[in-house]
Amino acid sequence: MPQPHPSPRLLADIGGTYARFALETAPSVLEHIRLIPCAEHADFHSTVQAYLDSVPGSRIEHAAVAIANPVEGDWVRMTNYHWQFSIEEERQRLLLDTLLVVNDFTALAMAVPRLQAHERVAVGGGQPRERSVLGVIGAGTGLGVSGMIPAQGGWVALGTEGGHTSFAPRDEREMAILRFAWKQYRHVSTERLLSGQGLELIYAALCEQAGHTQRSTPALRAPDITQRALARTDELCEQAVDAFCAIMGTAAANLALTLGAFGGIYIGGGIVPRLGPYFERSSFRQRFEDKGRMSDYLRQIPTYVIQSAEATFLGASAILETHLQALGSESSQSVLSQIRRGLEGLSRAERKVAEHVLAHPRQILNDPIADIARAAEVSQPTVIRFCRSLGCEGLSDFKLRLASSLTGTVPVTHTQVTPEDSMAELGGKVMGNTAAAILQVRNHLNRESIDRAIDLINGAPRLSIHASGYMGVVAQDAQFKFLRLGLSCNAYTDPRLHQLATGVLHEKDVVLVISSSGRTAELLEVVDAAQARGALVVAVTVGQSPLARRADVVLLAEHSEDLETHVPMVSRILMLLFVDILAVGVALRRGQSTDDALISRIRAVEQQATGDRALGVQAATPLAHLSSHSR
Repeated sequence: MPQPHPSPRLLADIGGTYARFALETAPSVLEHIRLIPCAEHADFHSTVQAYLDSVPGSRIEHAAVAIANPVEGDWVRMTNYHWQFSIEEERQRLLLDTLLVVNDFTALAMAVPRLQAHERVAVGGGQPRERSVLGVIGAGTGLGVSGMIPAQGGWVALGTEGGHTSFAPRDEREMAILRFAWKQYRHVSTERLLSGQGLELIYAALCEQAGHTQRSTPALRAPDITQRALARTDELCEQAVDAFCAIMGTAAANLALTLGAFGGIYIGGGIVPRLGPYFERSSFRQRFEDKGRMSDYLRQIPTYVIQSAEATFLGASAILETHLQALGSESSQSVLSQIRRGLEGLSRAERKVAEHVLAHPRQILNDPIADIARAAEVSQPTVIRFCRSLGCEGLSDFKLRLASSLTGTVPVTHTQVTPEDSMAELGGKVMGNTAAAILQVRNHLNRESIDRAIDLINGAPRLSIHASGYMGVVAQDAQFKFLRLGLSCNAYTDPRLHQLATGVLHEKDVVLVISSSGRTAELLEVVDAAQARGALVVAVTVGQSPLARRADVVLLAEHSEDLETHVPMVSRILMLLFVDILAVGVALRRGQSTDDALISRIRAVEQQATGDRALGVQAATPLAHLSSHSR
């Protein structure tokens, strides 16, 4: 038996027509499941309260709501219904400690890896690959689209609005449907057809194509169309449902190609699971595989219909559990956990800000600094000091980290590229690895080190930039940026020039060393020689390396890249970003003091570029780029 929760957890699945509720008393143990028509209540709050009033039990502390809508920030405005509400306000009104609101298909996607064999039905062939990307799509009031990306220790769910991609017809029947839809909608999205209203629109279009008038063939609701099609009592209804299934096949194939979903495509929602064996016999799978040159690719990918009515509940529960574990873990790096652990060390004024953030975390995301200061009864500089005490640069940076803490999303981790990867898998890994590394480094930036490095470079009589191998392009990029700012600098990437360059250094000159390993012998020799002549060394490298230990100032670019492959994809991006940070910092230090000599230098570059173009030589950088950075 699973261990019971300390108190029941409220789970909800809110669509444009119905709201479903359940209490989870233990992991995957659902009780008091109830379906409430949205039209029975005026708003979100009254619907939730009506359910809570109908169930017995102790106080509910935590809740997760899956809603058919994108969720960004505190304010939720439903796309297919008139409800709108503040998450933080509802948390307080419902007396909850935690209220998570997530996209319904993100929740459904989180449930997919947890489905049992009897909770899914295969449609067509294909075999899933272990630990591969999954796609999720489903039609109800609207069209939901999501995906699952495997990561170390779990999965990353994608929150998307893929249902609003443009519909593209594949045959004459679908062209007729599109022309009919254009009479009502300027943009016909896939959701306009793959939804309850979409099925009604398809039926109306086919009626018009068949020459039927509204008087001879009255409009039908989606349940009636489906019922007549399954009973085979109405040929037009059968054609409408067949067209719906074919269009679903195209949409599912597009999703599979976009994600490289070799783990399979899973179909949920309120329509397809109700079609039963009819859907298996329909045009869905044939259309799914009908992709010309990519047909063999798609034949390998299995497609499933989700049969679990509680799948969205279980996905929302998984997101809530991950969120609560993060908040309750002493090792958690979430902002809210940091605030709780550090309350005792804050000043009286900063503690007021902390308590306000803990009480109203989602409200903080949208409030300007003046409102935050007023609510906490402190000054605006106190709010900034509080943010910086957490390692944030200011309020904007703090809000970004706070938003990440509130989502409950599983973090992206580094995944090594292998020769067996498909092109889609390779692209996803490269982009995911780079994004994860950037976020990781951003969260651990040392402001004092950055400030000191910028000051040293800004005041240096000469800047000498050194790198080796693949990092040579980073050194050249740095040289260009600092020359543009009026610094005397040179970049050295040839092993024979490293030592020669250090021979002309003087006291207070600065050496910028860029190394992804921090162990290159020739660069370590540069550091020793430079410091012997009184120069100062700024290193952009990894921690716990010989270079980091010898440098005067270290900017850490930690990453999980396997440097033995000699393909430094991630580390090179990180080094370029640090160069940008230093260059922007120097530019800000100099403010508006750009002198006539610098302006003359920029004009000289323009003249040189113009001359180069006249000679057929490609200029290195457009003047617009130079000028925008120099202003």
